[in-house]
Amino acid sequence: MKDKNDKIINNKPAGLPEKKVNMPPNFIRTIITADMETNKYGGRVNTRFPPEPNGYLHIGHAKSICLNFGLAQEFGGRCNLRFDDTNPLKEEEEYIQSIQEDVRWLGFDWEDRLYFASDYFVQLYEWAVQLIKTGKAYVDDLTADEIREYRGTLTKPGKESPYRNRSIAENLALFEQMKNGKFKNGEKVLRAKIDMNSGNLNMRDPVMYRILHASHHRTGDKWCIYPMYDWAHGQSDSIEKITHSICTLEFEDHRPLYDWFIQNLGIHAPQQIEFARLELTRTVLSKRKLLKLVQEGMVDGWDDPRMPTISGLRRRGYTPESIRDFCERIGVAKSNSVVDLALLEHCLREDLNKRAPRVMAVLRPLKVIIENYPLNQIEELEAVNNPEDPGMGTRKLPFSREIYIDQDDFRENPPKKFFRLAPGQEVRLKHAYIIRCEKVIKDEKTGEILELRCSYDPATRSGDDPGGKKVKGTLHWVSLQQAVPAEIRLYDHLLDNPVSDDAGEEPDFLAPINPHSLEILQSFVEPSLKTAAAGSRFQFLRQGYFCVDSKFTSPNKLVFNRTVSLRDSWAKIEKSQGSEEK
Repeated sequence: MKDKNDKIINNKPAGLPEKKVNMPPNFIRTIITADMETNKYGGRVNTRFPPEPNGYLHIGHAKSICLNFGLAQEFGGRCNLRFDDTNPLKEEEEYIQSIQEDVRWLGFDWEDRLYFASDYFVQLYEWAVQLIKTGKAYVDDLTADEIREYRGTLTKPGKESPYRNRSIAENLALFEQMKNGKFKNGEKVLRAKIDMNSGNLNMRDPVMYRILHASHHRTGDKWCIYPMYDWAHGQSDSIEKITHSICTLEFEDHRPLYDWFIQNLGIHAPQQIEFARLELTRTVLSKRKLLKLVQEGMVDGWDDPRMPTISGLRRRGYTPESIRDFCERIGVAKSNSVVDLALLEHCLREDLNKRAPRVMAVLRPLKVIIENYPLNQIEELEAVNNPEDPGMGTRKLPFSREIYIDQDDFRENPPKKFFRLAPGQEVRLKHAYIIRCEKVIKDEKTGEILELRCSYDPATRSGDDPGGKKVKGTLHWVSLQQAVPAEIRLYDHLLDNPVSDDAGEEPDFLAPINPHSLEILQSFVEPSLKTAAAGSRFQFLRQGYFCVDSKFTSPNKLVFNRTVSLRDSWAKIEKSQGSEEK
């Protein structure tokens, strides 16, 4: 531990970085800038991201990751990744691996600074003994329910435990017996001796250690007592010589407790700064609730594309750049508020618009036979991969007598201003020709439309006749003979109107589940996508942005997830706000 601490202590990064023009001011940057100017902490900036390994990270954690790692980078400092692994009953190695993968995917690197609160169990135990020796901690025999009852309420003072005034010698002996496994789970706890009349409930003799005869993922069966989060968290920051301990607002009431521990131990004192956590419309960001969705089989795992987890967003097709952009745009504040999910989707569209190749896919296929097109002829038509980036080049599209179009692009009895295909109506096929619907073929029994018979005008090939015939509608399509079968998964919001994460354990938590959150289609895509790699992102023309699914795609099955539609409601919101300002 000494070497690890020395490495942290001796890290003294350079002074203030150059001002970044795209970095909007906020109160945390202001605090750190002032600390750097006054040489507080010796000019160091050392932040940390300290997740508990009891679930997968979600978009709310992404805000904290970007903030902690981003501030360290901005001020020439360092950011640690530390797992606060103090509860062996809920922690798994799977969560630890997934968290590391998520942080790396977002573009951040903790280098050699990967730590665990369990690394500090010996030191934490020794500090607990130190508090006992100074009369600041005692072993209590009250049950969890009794402790809760004795603590009182916001309007009712607490009541001292009958075991509060045990002698130092008795407390030391009992605490050692706790460590040695003499007592059963819940039989005794170690509590800090502070103030049972404090207006802050966290200061009413909080529990520091509880007995858990459980195997830990790193320490095995070495320990049968485990530190509570509030005891381990602040001291772990101190051990790592953290300078700025950035937490969400719910820890503001815990700060006096953290300060009390550090002051009574006489150890390094990080500066805790609280900011508002992220809350999104139509989204639940409670790991407890997300775990329930997994356990109840409402999703296919933590990485289900409908989940707000980072792994779920990644599988759905989100880019790390779009998430970092989103986190920068929402900024940090001192009061809680709810961010419109449309802003996150807007950031994603802006990023994918620049990087996603344009391709064609027919989600709900309808067969079209172009009767006057030569039999057995296959043309190769040139298509631009991305008009936003000419450097992405072009590709060849096969065109033949039989093609698929989308069912939604045809109406036998079209409404007014329907500019797509209808009997006697003309449309242009993207990158190809103008066709006209001549005949509709139906099933004689059901009346279902089976196929369309059309004609084409060979003089209207795209690019060959720029001043020729004009039509109002342009459709996407795929050549039937070369089309590649694909399973298309259309995702929508999982929860229609989720209850706030602060509302407690609601019995009807699963009631607002959207039954239409997933629609699976058997579709066709253009042949260039046959070998598309898992995770590849594309814009399906006129449909939206899609990603090759990393879980269900196989050599014999191509699966695409809809990442986001083309419609951008946030852009409309911004435009309307701009109009109002004018």
